[in-house]
Amino acid sequence: MTKQLVRVLTVIACAWMMVLVASPAQAQNGNLKGKVVDEAGKPVADVEITLDFVGDYVRQYKVKTDAKGMWIKAGMPSGGGVWTLTAVKGDLTGQIKGVRVVIGEMTTVPDITVKAGGVKNAETAKLSNDEIEKRNKKQKELEQLFTDANTAIEAGNFDEAITKLTQMTTEMPTCAPCFAKLGDIYVKKNDLKNAEPAYLKAIEIDPAQAGVYDALASVYNSQKKFDDAAKMSAKSNELSGASPTGNNPEAIYNQGIIFWNQGKIAEAKAQFAKAVELDPKMADAQYWYGMALVNEGKLPDAKKPFTEYLRLAPTGQYADTAKAMLAMIK
Repeated sequence: MTKQLVRVLTVIACAWMMVLVASPAQAQNGNLKGKVVDEAGKPVADVEITLDFVGDYVRQYKVKTDAKGMWIKAGMPSGGGVWTLTAVKGDLTGQIKGVRVVIGEMTTVPDITVKAGGVKNAETAKLSNDEIEKRNKKQKELEQLFTDANTAIEAGNFDEAITKLTQMTTEMPTCAPCFAKLGDIYVKKNDLKNAEPAYLKAIEIDPAQAGVYDALASVYNSQKKFDDAAKMSAKSNELSGASPTGNNPEAIYNQGIIFWNQGKIAEAKAQFAKAVELDPKMADAQYWYGMALVNEGKLPDAKKPFTEYLRLAPTGQYADTAKAMLAMIK
């Protein structure tokens, strides 16, 4: 066995233990839009829609439809419950329940059909303006805690951020984004023992958060719980509509990492190659594609992805290894 080959195998053995820990970006609010129609399916203008939050707190908004029966409400808090939408115009009423606000996205609500006698007791909860204002003020205070936590994270004050988010989860025990953000912070602190239960709690509260499953898959990768990582990644792909042959480069890349850790190098290589094809600027995908090629003994072919990795991430976590590999290839 040549010294060069020994060195290559040593690098591969070391790389085997490297696992990327990626944290999903968590937004605080989401947006809703929709349309109000009559029984014939025609749009109805000037309909007042009351949006009532059903969950850890009481919050209420009102919007009206435009001439085309369309309405939109931006900056709505997510997590901790669902929304009931009640549409009223004269004696015409309609309602839809269980609407979820997806963090960071614009969600289209199914059409609300209004008709005479469409909703029994169509008027929403009789809260006084003072009561609504009081409760909305409390919610804004909680939202400020979330904002302050993000500011603390950006400043590297992780313990401060944890304190603020823990306060939020105490007052709002079903705030899924809060627990997800806690998981992110613990990952940044390399405290995977606490990151795991935080992510699991977020999923328990809101099972539809694809990004949290993805983050939990990374945690399990780091803990060498590869079967659990595979399950979390599969669930993330299911929720996001991604698959090994889909068009979500991040999901495809994460699946490649899982295959690699399971010892399925050929499958991992295919995922890394696909991720690079979809997003050539994904530096880590370039690196791992190069490592997969090296593992197959295709050193000359690995030159391009290693070079590209160093161009994209000259001081990245794999920069030293990439430089060593290129030195051997040359």
